Amino acid sequence: MKILLIHSGDQRKMQGRLTFAKSPPLGLLYLGGVLEQDGHKVEILDYYMENVSREKLKNSLLSSDVVGIDVYTYALKPIQEISKLVKELDPDIPIIIGGPHCIFNQKKSLADFPEANISAVGEGEPIILDLVKYLQGKKKQSDIHSIYYREKESIKSGKPLKIIEDLDSIPFPARHLVEKHDYGELPFGYRMKKMTTMITSRGCPFNCRFCSRYDSIIPEFKFRQRTAENIIQEIEEISKKYRSISIVDDNFLVDIKRAHIVFDEIIKMGMDIELGIHGARADTANRELYQKMKKAGVKFLYFGLESANRDVLDFYNKKINLSQIKKAIKLSREMNFVTTGNFIIGAPIETKEHIEKTIKLACSLPLDIAGFGPLLYIRGSQLWDEAVENKNISEDMHVVIAGSENGLGKLTQKEIIDYVYTGFKRFYLRPRYMFGQIYRNMLRNDYSLLFNGMRYLSMLKGRINQ
Repeated sequence: MKILLIHSGDQRKMQGRLTFAKSPPLGLLYLGGVLEQDGHKVEILDYYMENVSREKLKNSLLSSDVVGIDVYTYALKPIQEISKLVKELDPDIPIIIGGPHCIFNQKKSLADFPEANISAVGEGEPIILDLVKYLQGKKKQSDIHSIYYREKESIKSGKPLKIIEDLDSIPFPARHLVEKHDYGELPFGYRMKKMTTMITSRGCPFNCRFCSRYDSIIPEFKFRQRTAENIIQEIEEISKKYRSISIVDDNFLVDIKRAHIVFDEIIKMGMDIELGIHGARADTANRELYQKMKKAGVKFLYFGLESANRDVLDFYNKKINLSQIKKAIKLSREMNFVTTGNFIIGAPIETKEHIEKTIKLACSLPLDIAGFGPLLYIRGSQLWDEAVENKNISEDMHVVIAGSENGLGKLTQKEIIDYVYTGFKRFYLRPRYMFGQIYRNMLRNDYSLLFNGMRYLSMLKGRINQ
């Protein structure tokens, strides 16, 4: 069979966001890997990377037997428009939807997408093969795990949700399906050259209250890791075509022993590849590990720092403290990593004094990049569940900005958003920061962050002056 997979959303809106990243659709690439291994043909259309015309979509549909679309709540409307267009161009082609929105909204996801025939609400790799068997007439929908489907006027469920216990059993992503695209832009303007992404675990061993977690819907969705040997095999395969890898786990360094094995092997094999680590916790920083990371080619670290206040960090159940934050960022600077720290503004217990302290901390740390964002109550997070239970927000809402309007804080939404832009302004528009970045770019002999930073600052000034 030929399967058309679509990564869709509002390209123009996302590229206007300060946190927009151009990354491969890793979930679809995993599906492509298992489908191709099973002998099927796969095509991926990435709407974030190309202007897919009506005619191009029509031509792709002509040679396809089924369409799969990954669905994210933040891009619901444009994805709904794409599903309508697919049915307009080919009324008989089956549409399967999956992704985070379907996991958190399960049966309702088919109501959100009237054109879709089936919603996959778990890990997609085993589901997609069973669905292909169904389309070939070899399996009943009612016998497939982790799906909802239409039967006449009703929406029914298949067998109970299940997860993949052995992550090493999953084929590597079929990266060749999108190799024509130039991915590599990370949040806040930093670029990695000829980049792809990889993930070495699923789930998270921590329980931050603001985080949207699959295990809030699927209790069995526990933290699972791939073995170091399996990770090295994939890195070796990637290194033949790519120059850099962004590791996008929630917490890649949480298993220190595994991390040491991976970095030791990269060094031993002499792989010439740059690494970025998206999920780096402040409490995992130690000199021996960071020195090894530097030798193995790590160039970029992203930390979720959230706040300068112990009571706010405890409220979030972050399980880090201020001394760990300072140590991690100082050590990252010493290793000359490009270091990003993210901060959340608007916890229900936060006062203006709390926020001032957080912005002051951000400006005092030797960060290359700082991100500030409002606290969001997101379906699947503990905070969202509590707000629904307390009737501060409706169960039908997906994402709500914190604020006193809904009884979700001491400050109004406008005050929180104003503080977000104040944080950006005070961090980035410091002469000391600007001159320091010029010097650091010279030391690294890499001016990409500087050039992208100038573009980013121009965008930021426009937002602040609006």
